Amino acid sequence: MPDAASLYPWFVYIHLLLFVFWLGADLGVFILGQHFRKPSYSIAERLTILKLLVITDMGPRTAWALMVPVTITMLALGNYWAVPLWGVAFSWAVGGGWLWLVWYAHAQGQNDQAAKARKFEDALKWGLAAFYLGLGGLSFATGAPLAEHWLASKALLFGVIFVVAIMIDVAFKPVGPLLGALIAEGSSPKTEVPLLKAMNTTRIWVTGIYILLVVTSLLGNMKPAF
Repeated sequence: MPDAASLYPWFVYIHLLLFVFWLGADLGVFILGQHFRKPSYSIAERLTILKLLVITDMGPRTAWALMVPVTITMLALGNYWAVPLWGVAFSWAVGGGWLWLVWYAHAQGQNDQAAKARKFEDALKWGLAAFYLGLGGLSFATGAPLAEHWLASKALLFGVIFVVAIMIDVAFKPVGPLLGALIAEGSSPKTEVPLLKAMNTTRIWVTGIYILLVVTSLLGNMKPAF
């Protein structure tokens, strides 16, 4: 059986792959969003771009869900936190359940089952945001369970990432009805301006995610003493 010392580098590698997949695919979503905003495209072309955007966005959402069990497993294997085996197993159950909700809602589209799945997912994300914010804050205040400040900072920032990512979904929610108005009424300042405003608001939160991901990865790589 492989021991913790031999497994830890593999999980570091998986963590790195998830980061690359998350940020790389998110940049693809950003570029597609840029083109979706342009009235110079026909409505049919913009709808196709939107479909590609939603599919591409499943990459970051998948990586985000898997980050939870991977980070907890790394903490245990790296001896940063004495997480019991049941705690590691529970983190994988949470990550697996979240991943199922993400893909189930995607497969269902916009029906009632998808709406219910997204409500469960929202509750789970807020719970995980509170967990990581609490973990980082408690570690800073007491020096435990994460003794290293750079690691406590990563936990704290990961909790902030949850909040900012949730706000992306909140900001994007008006796009559906606004897009429906665009399809029904055609392209005009009346339909384009509110849609552009909603997209611009979403972009602010997306930019925040990029900054936070870069900072958290820098902390993990440099491990500064402070």
